[in-house]
Amino acid sequence: MNQKDLIRLGVPPGEAMRRGMDFISRYILKGLDKAALAAEVEAVVKAPANFADDDLRGEFAKVLLRSNRVIREAPAPWKQWGEGLEPEAINQLSRACQLPISVAGALMPDAHVGYGLPIGGVLATDNVVIPYAVGVDIACRMKLTVLDWPMRDIDRKRDRLIKAIEDETRFGVGAHFKDRRQHDVMDADWTVSQITRGNKDRAWAQLGTSGSGNHFVEFGTLTVKEDGAGPSGMPGLPPGEYVALLSHSGSRGTGAAVCDHYSRLAMAQHPELAKEHKHLAWLTLDSEEGREYWAAMELMGRYAAANHAMIHRHIAAHLGVEVLADIENHHNFAWKERHAIGGVERDVVVHRKGATPAHAGVLGIIPGSMATPGFVVRGKGGDGSLGSASHGAGRVMSRTKANETFEWSKVNRVLKDRNVHLLSAGLDEVPMAYKDIHAVMAAQTDLVEVLAEFMPRIVKMAPSGERPED
Repeated sequence: MNQKDLIRLGVPPGEAMRRGMDFISRYILKGLDKAALAAEVEAVVKAPANFADDDLRGEFAKVLLRSNRVIREAPAPWKQWGEGLEPEAINQLSRACQLPISVAGALMPDAHVGYGLPIGGVLATDNVVIPYAVGVDIACRMKLTVLDWPMRDIDRKRDRLIKAIEDETRFGVGAHFKDRRQHDVMDADWTVSQITRGNKDRAWAQLGTSGSGNHFVEFGTLTVKEDGAGPSGMPGLPPGEYVALLSHSGSRGTGAAVCDHYSRLAMAQHPELAKEHKHLAWLTLDSEEGREYWAAMELMGRYAAANHAMIHRHIAAHLGVEVLADIENHHNFAWKERHAIGGVERDVVVHRKGATPAHAGVLGIIPGSMATPGFVVRGKGGDGSLGSASHGAGRVMSRTKANETFEWSKVNRVLKDRNVHLLSAGLDEVPMAYKDIHAVMAAQTDLVEVLAEFMPRIVKMAPSGERPED
């Protein structure tokens, strides 16, 4: 027997699957009847309580008992975009759809393994929010501004662009400004949660900074492929080439503190969850904790937007240029939306962890890597996607593997060939650590249409050795 046989017999993925395979090994080593093995497994699956004290079957049965407290007989429906995705990322979404509060799911083509919900995972739930399905970097987002800067000067006056980035942004864990930036988000109600109240001063110091991991600020060339005269195109931008500023960052240390606090609360409320489900612990929106988290999450959304606004505003002012257009979208968030699921319209909470809204007509940005293009897109509201698309290219290898695999001498040759000037970054963020963005885009043509292409030219990320925050 193998894992496929166990799945067919109703064994859920994760710890139960591992204990099931362990039971099979021990059963065979004892020399018991192999012809009866399937029936033995089926008996334990159907009535695990009857075997909880059995020496041979007990561990398998106990895990099934824990799982059966929460998993559904039939998982919520979900759909996948893209081929060759990490099996464990697929398993993570499948497990999420087994929860009793899950309504539907979707897996984007940039998917890879995360905590609880995979990166690139979308999950609709019934009146509950899952802090870890939102993510650690709450409301992480992309912002692109098109600048009135001559195309010829992106190379001729590169030093001015570099100085603008270096002077007006900060990167790294704990990065902050001594002279605090001013934004009306700091006048919002930060008492909605004890965590936001206690971290307000820290948040203010970090306002306008970008953190570490895959966060970046970069200048590049934007090629508009469609006339933007219409209301659903790129506002005010006719076809052509422009200099643009693109940034990726989120809610910094305060967002991480919100996630940590409310995830712990959720886990404490659901001790029945098996190991593979614990990061999917939820808070009902009818509870005080659920309402607090939701208010804190929305505040972090405003704060993350303010971070980008400060970066772009100060860089544009530093250069003394006009902003011709701007676009932004975010991921790592939960939205209250209405969707047709199983032919029935219903209100749900849609978590997009490393996935972005792509409802019909909605504009967004899907980046590649430091040396591959990103795209300005317009959503199509693809069927079964819960109005979602990928948030980027997605990793093809872990950070540890990337650091072990690549050398700067070889990476720098790639960057030079692609005319990319890198100010700082870690080896774990090199282009080869990411999937082919063109393949990712090809896998979601039913979800988005491309309006413009952005190619990085000057890139700044956190220096090597910084602990990732994404």
